[in-house]
Amino acid sequence: MLPKKFIPLFCAAIALVFFASCSTSTPTSTAPSSAPQDETVAAAEPLTVALAILAPTEGNQVSGSVKFRQIEDKVTIAVNLKGLQPDSVHAWHIHEFGDASSLDGKAMGGHYNPEGKPHGLPNNPERHAGDLGNLKADSRGEVIREINVNNITINGPKNPILGRGMIIHAETDDGGQPTGNAGSRIAQGVIGLPKA
Repeated sequence: MLPKKFIPLFCAAIALVFFASCSTSTPTSTAPSSAPQDETVAAAEPLTVALAILAPTEGNQVSGSVKFRQIEDKVTIAVNLKGLQPDSVHAWHIHEFGDASSLDGKAMGGHYNPEGKPHGLPNNPERHAGDLGNLKADSRGEVIREINVNNITINGPKNPILGRGMIIHAETDDGGQPTGNAGSRIAQGVIGLPKA
C-alpha cells in the first residue's frame, strides 16, 4: 500500500498519462476521400440499359429477349421473340417479381403496378407501369418490335424495373380489368444487367 503522501502524486501521474494518450490518438472521423467509391454506391448511379432473356414456361416454345434502353425520361423497349404461333397476338407485361423459379411463370406475381393504377393499354396514360400492350407474330411465329414508354425507368426514382419479371402471355390483352384477360404465361425472364 502507498503511503498517504504519494497518493496525490500517483493520481496526478495517472491523469497525466490519460490526457497525454487522448491528445495523441487518431481522430475517429475522416475527411471525405477522393478515392473511387465502392460498388454499393456505384450501383445507385442511373443505368441506361437492362436486358431480360426469355425462356419458355412448361409446355411452351417461346424464347427471346427484351432490351431496355433509357434516354432521359424515355425508355425504348426492343423485343425479339421466336416460337410463337404464326400470325398470333400476345400480351406482354412487366411483372412485380423477378422470380423465374416456377415452371408456369406464376412466381413472377402480378403486373408491376407501384402507382396503384387500373390496367390499361399503352395508349392510356392511367395504366399499370408494366402494361406494354400486345405483340403480333409474323408468318414464322417471330416478333421484332420496338416501343417507347415514359412511365418507367431502369433504376431511377420513377417505377424502376431492374430485377422485375418479364412475361409473354398466351392471349391478347384486351384492356379489361384487372389484367387484360391475357391468359397463361408462355415465356418468362428477369430484367437484369447485360454483360458489358
